[in-house]
Amino acid sequence: ALETDRGGLSEEEAERRLREYGPNELREEKRVTPLQIFLRQFRSILVIILIVSALVSAYISMRRGEPYTDTYVIMAIVILNAILGFYQEYRAEKAVEALKRMVTPKAAVLRGGVERLIDSRWIVPGDIILLEAGNRVPADARLLEVHSLEVDEAPLTGESTPVRKIVEPLPEDTPIQDRRNMVYMGTLITGGRGVAVVTSTGMQTEFGRIAEMVQRIEMGEPPLKRKMEQMGRQLAVISIILCILVFLIGLLIHWLDLETLFMTSVSLAVSAIPEGLPAVLTITLAIGVSRMARERAIVRRLASVETLGSVTVICSDKTGTLTKNEMTVRRIALLGRIIEVTGAGYTPDGGFLEDGVQIDPREDGDLELLLRIGVLCSDAHLQRGEEGWSIFGDPTEGALVVAAAKAGLWREELEEEYPRVGEIPFDSMRKRMTTIHLTPSGVRVAYMKGAPEVVLERCTHILERGVKRRITPRDREWMLSTTREMASEALRVLAMAYRELPQDVELEAEEVERELTFVGLQGMIDPPRDEVPEAIKLCRMAGIKPIMVTGDHKLTAVAIARQIGLLSGDGEGVLTGAELDGMSDEELEEVIEGISVFARVSPEHKVRITQALKRRGHIVAMTGDGVNDA
Repeated sequence: ALETDRGGLSEEEAERRLREYGPNELREEKRVTPLQIFLRQFRSILVIILIVSALVSAYISMRRGEPYTDTYVIMAIVILNAILGFYQEYRAEKAVEALKRMVTPKAAVLRGGVERLIDSRWIVPGDIILLEAGNRVPADARLLEVHSLEVDEAPLTGESTPVRKIVEPLPEDTPIQDRRNMVYMGTLITGGRGVAVVTSTGMQTEFGRIAEMVQRIEMGEPPLKRKMEQMGRQLAVISIILCILVFLIGLLIHWLDLETLFMTSVSLAVSAIPEGLPAVLTITLAIGVSRMARERAIVRRLASVETLGSVTVICSDKTGTLTKNEMTVRRIALLGRIIEVTGAGYTPDGGFLEDGVQIDPREDGDLELLLRIGVLCSDAHLQRGEEGWSIFGDPTEGALVVAAAKAGLWREELEEEYPRVGEIPFDSMRKRMTTIHLTPSGVRVAYMKGAPEVVLERCTHILERGVKRRITPRDREWMLSTTREMASEALRVLAMAYRELPQDVELEAEEVERELTFVGLQGMIDPPRDEVPEAIKLCRMAGIKPIMVTGDHKLTAVAIARQIGLLSGDGEGVLTGAELDGMSDEELEEVIEGISVFARVSPEHKVRITQALKRRGHIVAMTGDGVNDA
């Protein structure tokens, strides 16, 4: 359909398509000029009334031969108000522009069978792109070839864990979070490599659709501005009515001359206008903006400060906002034993508790072996930088490395002691990974990690308190039921096994991955930030309703929502994207007040949710760390 092949497009065809489809970039909204920002300061009805008042004062002073003091004071207030507002908003626009200025990323493409590195702006539909760990995906593309390819799609979908990619076809109505044979512009390759054919560029990409939705939204007036406009109109009407009354009383009762009556009425109108109010408001808002700036928040419009104070609902993303976006091992299962792991995130601080009692993993052979397998049968690295600890590689594997580091088992030391001599990489069909190492005594040992049911199938023995014995159906059932229990609490569960290899065994999957000894399970989750439960309590005390809106699975969303105090019941107050698709806007409006968690949602769903809340009379804030939250 894209009229291309595995060698890629020719340069001539690529140039023709570039003219047809345009550059691969997102169309920006029109930039606001400094003049527009300045003129915007005079659009308030109160400011207009003040300008009219100044003109009338000037006329009265001229007729009476008096100094123009009132006129100067009113105009000084108007100009001061405009300068203050302009300064704040112009500075904010410049800050936003600085954030937008990013280096144009490069992309590896095949053109005429030759690999080339080009600016991602020049990519066109039909181009064959080459992807590897560390790359940003330059455009939406269908995968043709994958080698353990994993992609972090959190900016687009809100998913907390990288997505393992495939090449097999999927139904056309597959939701975006489950389109595992596609990669999307702006997402990050966290592991493996792949080859893909570009299907859409620029504004036709999923990111482009979000940009278009954002730009199509009508900018509503802030609540403060609406209130001020209403007050200005009321003042104008009251002033006019009073002037007419004074004019009629003077004319019909006191028989005053017309000029005196006119001047008296106009003076009354001018004095009724609160000249200082716009300046007081602007100064108050400017102080608010400065305080926000100290908290590293950019406020583009002064009135937005007051809008934040009027919020009745906060819709918050989960991954990276309510949670740390750092996978953490929380629970370990050895046969007949459950061990809780303390500490959160990538900082290797924490301990191991069995029945509430602290244990030393170095003195527990089974636990030490389980943690060692987790580290050596992975490719992630824990590193300490200026801003703290971070993981280089897959976050799930990173959680295993951090858990071992909490026990004093560091990757560098283990790799020296148990050098890797072979590897059978993870595959989405196999659902497991195996690495082969040399032990200090020179024996070859295979370490496996993977989906519990898959690993169990390959095991003939099990480890129980340091003793290796034949595995029984009862052992299998205990491990599988423990897996189900951990999964029901939204833990991602991986199983670990090992096998000492005879000298004559060839290092091939079918020879190595059999007759293994099952060791145990590690369950991990992206934990909530420590400050979140208190923030939710504060919001509720202030009369603000917090709502979680996430692209993650319902089970994970509900588990995190319970931990942070957002949910108390089992499934009450939870709605999924699939359920949203089956509802009309009117039906959504009816139930939305009772919903605290929206799971498995897309950017389009987020727009529907916020609009439904606005129609119910709410002022809604949306917060998150991804483009999908825009």
